[in-house]
This record gives sequence, structure tokens and C-alpha cells, in this order.
Amino acid sequence: MTTLNLTAELERLVADIVGRMEELRHIDPQKLLICVSSTRGGGIHGTYAKIHPLRFPGGERNREVKRGVGRVTCTMPTITHRDTEMLYVIYFLVPRFLNLTLQEKLITVFHELYHISPTCDGDIRRFPGKNYAHGSSRKKYDALVTQLVERYLKQTDQHGPLQQLAGNMDELRARHTAIVARKLPVPRIKVAKQSLWEQR
Repeated sequence: MTTLNLTAELERLVADIVGRMEELRHIDPQKLLICVSSTRGGGIHGTYAKIHPLRFPGGERNREVKRGVGRVTCTMPTITHRDTEMLYVIYFLVPRFLNLTLQEKLITVFHELYHISPTCDGDIRRFPGKNYAHGSSRKKYDALVTQLVERYLKQTDQHGPLQQLAGNMDELRARHTAIVARKLPVPRIKVAKQSLWEQR
């Protein structure tokens, strides 16, 4: 038995998806930092993954916002990996994510990847209207992602990047001596209050 590097397998899967799917070909896998976060229970109910963009709209690092009677400057954190500045951090929540079926795991991965801006500038894909993250209908967003997954499954080799992710947490543990993955504290936006002189 060998050690399963979950981070490496997810990176390999993302690179394969981006290389095959036209709708996601704008994504640069080298700008994504794949991490895991722990969940308290192993059940499949709850959040499976989350994406943290590291830029504001338009790819801006800083943004001024009104707060009370004054204004503050919000600055995105700088995260570097292998001498490359990251634009997104994607967390997969384990063991919850690993206890999904293989197709559900893929839907989760595609769901997060489709959130990435078409210009891959560090911001998320923004739909018109109030619900800019998922568009007018979360159901339609999920249906689109599911269609992409079905097309991907017709193109890919089931014994390629998908093989290592097949099975639930207990089955993966039975196949490997250990499961390792990258962890990273959630990125925090820095908020600095402007002086009265700067606000004038």
C-alpha cells in the first residue's frame, strides 16, 4: 500500500478537467491552491468545498468601501506557492467530500471551478442580478455543472485521474497506508481605516 496525497490527486484532476473542457480552459491551474479543511462529522450533508478568490472585481487587490460615516480600505492577502502568486484557494472539506460518490465528487470540483472568473483574474464569475455568484437560479447552475460532468466522464479514462478518488473515506483508508493533504488557514482580508485627510 502507498500514501495517498489527496492534494496532488486533486491537482492532477483539475489539470485534466481544464485541459479537456472548453468552458473551463480559461483557468490556469498554476494559479489555484488546492487545500483541505476538516469537518466534524463524516456525513454527506453540508458544504463539500469552498472557493476563496484573492482579488476583488476587475482583478483589483484593494477596494475602498463605506463603513459607517467613514471609509475603509480592504486588501486581499498575498499567498505564494512555489514562487507563484495564487489567485484562488479552493478547500475540499474532508471526510465529507470523500464520502460522496465519484460523480458527486466531480460535480463538487466542477462547481468550484465554474465559479472562477472567465478572465481568471482572481475574482469569481459574476452573474447579473442580486445573486451574482450562482445567477438567477441555483438549480440552473447545478444543472449546468452536472451536464459538464457528464460530458467530461464520456471523454476521460476512468482509470486516469479519477481512479484514486473512487470510494469513500473508509475504502480509501483501506487502500492506503496514510492520506495526506495540504492545509492552510482561511485567507483573511486586511481592513485599514482611512484617515480623515484621506477621506476628503
